Amino acid sequence: MLFLVAALLLFGVVLGTVAHAPLSFSLVAAVVIAVWLGIFAIRERHGRRRGTSTH
Repeated sequence: MLFLVAALLLFGVVLGTVAHAPLSFSLVAAVVIAVWLGIFAIRERHGRRRGTSTH
């Protein structure tokens, strides 16, 4: 439960920061995060196919 509260607090801080940031900065940050998540998803998928755990 404490983790959820901390995550929501961090989410609120990030959204507050994005509201005051220029649109171009927000778009660049969104693209960087999307690419990072895409790479993570691909690595996870390949790791599960080989039957190895990344933990």
